[in-house]
Formats: sequence, structure tokens, C-alpha cells
Amino acid sequence: MRRILLFVLTNIAVLALLAIVCRIFGIDQWTAAHGYGGLGALLVYAAVFGFGGAFISLAMSKSIAKWSTGARVIDQPQDETERWLVATVQQLANKAGVGMPEVAIYDGPEMNAFATGMSRNHALVAVSAGLLQNMARDQISAVLGHELTHVANGDMLTMTLLQGVMNTFVIFLARVVGRIVDSAMGGSNNRGGGLGYFAIVIVLQIVFGLLASLVVMAFSRWREFRADAGGARLAGRDRMISALQRLGQQDGANTLPKAIAAFGISDRVGQGIARLWMSHPPLEERIARLRGIAAL
Repeated sequence: MRRILLFVLTNIAVLALLAIVCRIFGIDQWTAAHGYGGLGALLVYAAVFGFGGAFISLAMSKSIAKWSTGARVIDQPQDETERWLVATVQQLANKAGVGMPEVAIYDGPEMNAFATGMSRNHALVAVSAGLLQNMARDQISAVLGHELTHVANGDMLTMTLLQGVMNTFVIFLARVVGRIVDSAMGGSNNRGGGLGYFAIVIVLQIVFGLLASLVVMAFSRWREFRADAGGARLAGRDRMISALQRLGQQDGANTLPKAIAAFGISDRVGQGIARLWMSHPPLEERIARLRGIAAL
């Protein structure tokens, strides 16, 4: 639950920061002076900031992932395990029809892996030291197939576009509803809005941000099912099921930073309503979904 809360708060904090920056530099007031009554101008303003932040995050995703996890990119394999890892990624990338990604290892005790990057042909696939130490190679190949399916499906870009759309409507609706509420409460007649209007917008962005996160997380869970199916196609269904079962046997916290955790092959699943904000479906559901697929 703590990881969910941190993820949601991070997105809300980004939107709140954008609102503060707009206020400090007078962008809100400029937009109001040039057609707050015309919603088109406001929508353009919201889209610039909503998509801008999302695409900046995507452009920096590989650098952030390497820095935050301490991942070491394998330029020259140093031992047999690294040679096998790079060769397996190359083989699976060819089967998936994507360019050879950068391959990295990060120092994490848990069994996990993630993929990120701006495009299908310029991605990063990283695995934890714990994955290499505690999984059989057949299982690891399935995990790599899962991650390369994310790359082949363009999931990083799709998530960015979806987050951009959600950010845009959060910014847009918060200001439209904020103007209505501020006027109903007898707020400032200044077209740029007063402090009361600004406070209302911040609160509305928090509320709308929470609701938008439901949509983003629902898509994230769906793409995990799809990546599992892709991993089964690339490496074999039984291997994919075995890998997920092995993941279900591990204890301990996920050490991936919250900004990267949604791109890992597994993350902690909450209970009750908390599951609505989880990036991954339960492993039991993922295994059952794979068992329902005809043998590959």
C-alpha cells in the first residue's frame, strides 16, 4: 500500500508543481486573458503541460533507470552468465522483431527485471542479480521474453500517451470546475483567478489525479497479461508459468524505485480497494490466464 501511495502522490506532486509554476510565472493569468471563456485555449495549455511532463519522463527513462538502480550495462560480457544473458536477449529480440536493446544487471536481491526506453529499437532490458542467482535459465528466458514483449508492444510509449491524456484532462477539468466553484462561492472577479481559485484548483487536481490513476493502473495490469502471453510465445508457455510460480515463492520487498516498479515483471499486490491502484495483477490470476491459452 505504501508503494501505491508513493506512486499516486508522485503524479499528484508533478501536477501540483506545474500549477505552482504556472501561477508564479503568470501562465494561468495569460491563458485567462487570452480566452478563458474559450475552452480551446485552455485545452491547448493543459495538453502542453500534460503531455510535456510525460514525454520528458519517457525521454529520460533509460538514464533515470540506470541511475536509480545502479544498473551496469553489459558492453563486454565478463563471464559465462553474462554471455548467456546477452545472447538470449539477442535471440528473443530477433524473434520479437525489435532492435537489440541495451542489457544491464542491477544489484537487487529480489527476482525482478524491467524494460524501458523511448522506442522499440532503443530500449533497455535490465535484470536483478537476484533473478540470475535464484531462477533457472529456462525461467529467466521467459522473464526476458515478457520484457521484450513490452518493448515490441510499445508499452512504454503507450503508457506515456495515456498518462499525458490523463494529465491533460486533470489540468483542464481542475481549472474549469475550479472557475465554476470559485464563482459560486463569490470568488475574485479577476479573470486570472485569485488565491481562493488557485487553492480550489490544487485540491481538484489531487482528486482528479487519484481518479486518473485508476485508468492508468488498469491499463498497466492489462499490459502485464499481454506481456505474459508474449513471453509464452517467445520462450514457451510452461517456462512462463514456471517463472511466475517462482516469482510467487520469493519473500521480501521490491527494491526497484517507485518510478521503475511499474515496469518490473512483478510488484506487490494490495488487498481490497488498494488493488485498483496496483500496476500488476496477482500472480495467481496471471498464471490462470496463461493456463487458459492453448499450448504454444
